[in-house]
Amino acid sequence: MLMLLILAVACVAGAVFLVGEISTVPNRRRAASLGRAMAYGQSPTATAQPARRSRLADSLRDRMTALALRLNSKTSIESVGRSLAGAGVARRISATDFLAAKAVLGLAGVFGGGLIGMTSSGAGKGLFAAIIFGLFGFFAPDMALAPLRRTRTEEIRAKLPDALDLLAVSVEAGLGFDGAIAKLAERRDGPLAEEFALTLGEMRIGQSRTQALKNMAARVDIPEFVAFTQSIIQAEQLGSSLARILRVQAADARRRRQSAAEERAQKAPVKMIFPVAFFIFPAMFVIILGPAMISIKALF
Repeated sequence: MLMLLILAVACVAGAVFLVGEISTVPNRRRAASLGRAMAYGQSPTATAQPARRSRLADSLRDRMTALALRLNSKTSIESVGRSLAGAGVARRISATDFLAAKAVLGLAGVFGGGLIGMTSSGAGKGLFAAIIFGLFGFFAPDMALAPLRRTRTEEIRAKLPDALDLLAVSVEAGLGFDGAIAKLAERRDGPLAEEFALTLGEMRIGQSRTQALKNMAARVDIPEFVAFTQSIIQAEQLGSSLARILRVQAADARRRRQSAAEERAQKAPVKMIFPVAFFIFPAMFVIILGPAMISIKALF
């Protein structure tokens, strides 16, 4: 049993090491590029070992990515990339690295859970523990990504009306739509400004405005933002006034934000029932009925 426990700990440690290796692939690539640039003209044996390690890590990452896609056929690299972009972590981790980390954590959960379950409860429960730990390890990155995406979406929704007002003022002042986006990216910060800056970069490298706006709507994926991008695309196709459309979209986004706040306020009493019932009422009963119960006990 002790040997099985040691083997389980070794498997978990190996999984952590593999996740660290996969997640640091971009940084090691940049370091390898800098190393090759600094060692230009020197002996080729100096950089042979880092290049070999990089190829091994890339091969392992590709195999783990293929395994993750095979385990969840509904997932694609494009959808994972959109999820990472929506959570604001696409610059720190790529879609392939994310999928590889899911596969590694899932395998670690299967081996670790199976060994721990067999050492404590036998083969039957060991298989059950392997399945549970494997599923948890496979879906743990998605569960960690969901709060980041939700927080970023709420921040974008809160700042969208003011950003549209700034765009409308800039267009009314004589700037083009691209110049208004550049002014917004310069004057504001946060995830909304980052999305507009990324869209402006896509347009500057030759992508059409329509496609860049569609990409931004796919990354953010909230109704207000989708309505804004569709209105801008339609205005560009029909030749309508951008300033008027931006004003209308700003008012609509502000109205949606107010409606969402009112909806959350109406749901608050229902959500407060369970904390009140489980935490506040028992304390009140103890404070109110406690002295009476002590007196009744003293009488008997």
